[in-house]
Amino acid sequence: MLYIVCFSGGHSSALAAIETVRRYGKSNVILLNHDISPEVEHKDIKRFKDDVSNYLDIGITYANMEGWETKTPLRICKEISAFKVDNGTALCTNRLKTEPFKKWLKENIPADIENVRKDVKIIYGFDSNEPDRIQRRVGVMASIGYLTEYPLATMERTIGKVEDIGIPRPVTYKLYRHANCTGCLKAGKQQWYVVYCTRPDIWEEAKETEKAIGYSILKDVYLEDLENEFYEMKYKKFICPDEKTPPTTFWANVNKVMPGQVNMLPCECAI
Repeated sequence: MLYIVCFSGGHSSALAAIETVRRYGKSNVILLNHDISPEVEHKDIKRFKDDVSNYLDIGITYANMEGWETKTPLRICKEISAFKVDNGTALCTNRLKTEPFKKWLKENIPADIENVRKDVKIIYGFDSNEPDRIQRRVGVMASIGYLTEYPLATMERTIGKVEDIGIPRPVTYKLYRHANCTGCLKAGKQQWYVVYCTRPDIWEEAKETEKAIGYSILKDVYLEDLENEFYEMKYKKFICPDEKTPPTTFWANVNKVMPGQVNMLPCECAI
């Protein structure tokens, strides 16, 4: 059996890779990654991927979009003149990950619904709190001839966090709940406030891309229309950028905090 770990560079996919190797051994495991432009994928995510790869003693196999080094999500969408396809999937995800993934599968372990690969399992880092995602992914992959497995949801766990083996998770987890691209086009208003505070270059490019395409990234509001609010949050209310706080709590704090309140003075990431 060949085990192909969808190794995104996030914490959960790393744990899934570790559990897979501990259960099945490393000889038939592939760590499959889609490399993303360093302009939007933090260098510490790339460090993290290498650390996990070295720990497992398995090299990373890359399935990359052509030109990935400079093809950021915003530039991809600007070229296509759209942010999403009809089913709501972000076009950047499709171009940077989905299409290269399917191309790699077709070239290396071809299958289809009439010829299911029973000698291959695709490994995902979804856990027991994500039954809907698991159910959808089982169906999607089965429809193109592949079996899937979810170690974090179905196996007896041997590791809870990468710090247990001496690997620090990416620094992005200090601000975000994930290791996605900075300026994720699937993100909400709270995450875009973090971008406004920490990556003004991406913020400006996102505004320009919205104008070029004629649609907003967020539902019903353009980023430019949020600038006055975000300016007040950062420079008058001193709201520290943070996507880890639940949205209802975060925005409740924004509404009640007053300028100069000591416990909301800007943290280092906001400066």
